[in-house]
Amino acid sequence: MQTKSKIKVQSENIFPIIKKWLYSDHDIFARELVSNACDAITKFRKLAAVGEAAEKEGETYAVRIGVSAKKKTISFSDNGIGMTADELDKYINEVAFSGAEEFLSKYKGDGAGIIGHFGLGFYSAFMVAARVTVDTLSYCEGAKPVKWSCDGSVDVTTEEGTRTERGTTVTLFAADDDSKKFFDYFTLRETLKKYCAYLPIDIYLKDEDKKESKADKKNADKKEDDKEDAERQDRDGEKINKSPLWVKPPKDCTPEEYREFYREMFFDFKEPLFWIHLNVDYPFNLKGILYFPDADLRNVKNEGAIKLFNNQVYVADNIKDVIPEYLMLLKGCIDCPDMPLNVSRSFLQNDGYLAKIKAHITKKVAEKLKSLYASEPDNYKKYWKTINPFVKYGCMTDRDFYGKIKEAVIFKTAAPDEYCTLDDVLREKTVYYVNDKDAMSLYLEGFKDKKILLLDDLIDVHFIQFLEGENRDVKFARADSDADAFKAEDTDAADPKLAEELFKRALPDVNVQAGPLSSGAPCMLISGEQARRMEAMGRMYNYGADMPSFKDEKLFVNTAHAAIKRLIETPDDGTVKLLYGAARLANGSLKPEEAGELAKGIYAVIGK
Repeated sequence: MQTKSKIKVQSENIFPIIKKWLYSDHDIFARELVSNACDAITKFRKLAAVGEAAEKEGETYAVRIGVSAKKKTISFSDNGIGMTADELDKYINEVAFSGAEEFLSKYKGDGAGIIGHFGLGFYSAFMVAARVTVDTLSYCEGAKPVKWSCDGSVDVTTEEGTRTERGTTVTLFAADDDSKKFFDYFTLRETLKKYCAYLPIDIYLKDEDKKESKADKKNADKKEDDKEDAERQDRDGEKINKSPLWVKPPKDCTPEEYREFYREMFFDFKEPLFWIHLNVDYPFNLKGILYFPDADLRNVKNEGAIKLFNNQVYVADNIKDVIPEYLMLLKGCIDCPDMPLNVSRSFLQNDGYLAKIKAHITKKVAEKLKSLYASEPDNYKKYWKTINPFVKYGCMTDRDFYGKIKEAVIFKTAAPDEYCTLDDVLREKTVYYVNDKDAMSLYLEGFKDKKILLLDDLIDVHFIQFLEGENRDVKFARADSDADAFKAEDTDAADPKLAEELFKRALPDVNVQAGPLSSGAPCMLISGEQARRMEAMGRMYNYGADMPSFKDEKLFVNTAHAAIKRLIETPDDGTVKLLYGAARLANGSLKPEEAGELAKGIYAVIGK
């Protein structure tokens, strides 16, 4: 027989868990209590807007925070909706009852800007406080002030309060543990700057241990505006927050505002290359700014340069579910009020919703890059050195991104200031490239009539393999990997068999082939493309001494070169070895410890 029952929770057991482990970071108490205060103000303003509450003439709204290291207290005060005794019992004493959810359900369509949703944020206060009091006065006509107090147990006291102005003050009394550090003015200031720097309600922090200055005397010679600022500082304390740039329409933002916001948020005084302002209202609400920093993105190791906000409240840096991995190298901020968060707001939920946001961000990045390439091609080419690693990585890991961005994928060629498009490249059956233009200059001589790409990023080995997989008719080959590209007709060339015998005798372990070449070098080292790629990948992943050898090298002797003709007439094993060393040097395969031997060989020839 099937029966139904309910899970029973004893508050004596659950309350210590909520106090100590509700959030992984204890500094989050500041975020939660300020958010609650902002919600209280937002609720009152909405009630006033629909005629259910009366505002005072000229009333301004603010959250005022006072901290005293001497008294070991922090107070969070607002002039919001306030609470009656019954509401205090309902919203505070009933754990996990969300007043925000109740308000939203009652005023459907008017809930924008409400931050809280879980009804647990208030209890974060006990992570740092031994005792908490709540003094509140409701906006309701005839309401009486009420005071609530709790020492961290399940026993609370409620009595008549002394507050005369509408709103709520939550006061925390420090516990004798590591949490006392938050009751220091500067520590609390940094915490508030971290979480609350862009909230829409004015937030002030005052050091209650600091004696008030006589602003009128102290600032007698200052301008009137400066006097007002000094007086306000004495009265209210320091203003913590400011309006974030991302809430403004992009058309109203100036380039200097974007740069200033970047410097302010990331303390980076090197100007960003460019930026993308996200401003979406449908099918979801998403705002933010993504910056492309002027830095070597290949060497960026730290993640979390993109900050996630929820209703202008800072949530986290770790947002891999929202930003594709290849965009994590960017800097910026994203504010999504409808973001599905868990209780602690540290983790995201609802994969379908997040996938839509991620797809939109990817689309906007691709559109921005294509727009830049079309409207500012010269600037785009300057940016390409910095941004190309993330573009290529994005193409390889996200086919949708590849489809959207490939029109703006370009390649630097070995020629000065010359670029070509991906379409240009894919028209060739064999695409030749170098990864060090100067070191491989000898090989470039054989490609005077062809465009040679310069692929000098670590990611390029992977990227060309990706392109070959997407385009089966195209093959990439480094300039030193295809001997056929250098073969030439020369009736005056030396006998290839004699040249091969000469070099094989001096270099028995080297694969030698001879014939006339278009290059001006006496001999060239040809490295098999696939084997060389495997070697490069092995170095990339630091296999070191354990890395297997993929060597596929062949020494091509140029029988059309005068030096080879003379060497056949007057054989000299030392000169042969010297030419082999020079070929390896030009190929980039000469090890540092072998350079000394090559130098000795050169000195010996000079001596002769």
